[in-house]
Amino acid sequence: MTGRLALGLAAILLLAFLLSPESFAPLLRPLTRNGAPPVYTQTSLLSLTFSHLGMVAGAVLAASVLAVGFGVLVTRPFGRDFLPLARTVASVGQTFPPVAVLALAVPVMGFGTGPTLLALFLYGLLPIFENTLAGLTNLPPQVIEAARGMGMTPAQRLWRVELPLALPVILSGVRLSAVIALSTATIGSTVAARTLGEVIIAGLLSSNTAFVVQGGIVVGILALLIHAGFRWIEGRAAGWTRARS
Repeated sequence: MTGRLALGLAAILLLAFLLSPESFAPLLRPLTRNGAPPVYTQTSLLSLTFSHLGMVAGAVLAASVLAVGFGVLVTRPFGRDFLPLARTVASVGQTFPPVAVLALAVPVMGFGTGPTLLALFLYGLLPIFENTLAGLTNLPPQVIEAARGMGMTPAQRLWRVELPLALPVILSGVRLSAVIALSTATIGSTVAARTLGEVIIAGLLSSNTAFVVQGGIVVGILALLIHAGFRWIEGRAAGWTRARS
C-alpha cells in the first residue's frame, strides 16, 4: 500500500513538473552557478517526454514482435534447428553496446531518430526472446496433453493454451526491455534524437547540475512507473492464467 502511494505521489509530482516546470525553479536554483537558469527551457520538457516515450514504445513493440516470433518458431518441431541462429540474432544488441550501434548506424541512416530506434530495438531483443523461450518450454505437460487430447491442432494449442500460459513470463521480458530502453534512449540525443537526454547533455556541457538532475529524475520516475505498470499487468495475466489452468 505504501509503495502504491509513493508511486502515485511520484506520478503527480512528475506531471506537475512537466506541465509547469517553472514552479519548481526555487527547488532547483541551489544546484546552479553564476546565475545559470535552473529549468531547461530550450525545448518543452513535456514534448521531450512524449518523444522519448514514443521512441521507446516503438522500439519495444518491434522487438517484442520479432523476439516472440523467434521464440515461437524455435519451440516448434520444425524450427528447433534454428535455435542457435535465433539466439545469435537476439544477442546482437547485447554484444554491441548502444553507443557502438549509433556510431555504425549514423553514417548509413543519418542523424536523428533512426539510429536510436535501431539501437533500442536490437538491445531489447534478448530479454524478450529468452523469456518467451522459457515461458513456452516450461509449460505444465499435463495441460498440453489435455489440449492435445481435446483434439486441438498445433496452431490452436499455441494460441489458446501455450501463449496464454506463457504470457506472464513473456511480459516480464518486455518489462525488462522497456525499462532498459527508457534509460538507454537518453544517449539518442548525442545523434540529434529528441529524447530527455537532451536535458542531461545540456547540463553536462554547461556544468549546470540542475539540468542533469531534472532530466535524470524525469527518466527515473518514468522507469519506476513503467516497471510498476508492467508488474501489475503481469499479476493480472498470472491470475488469469491460473484461472484457465
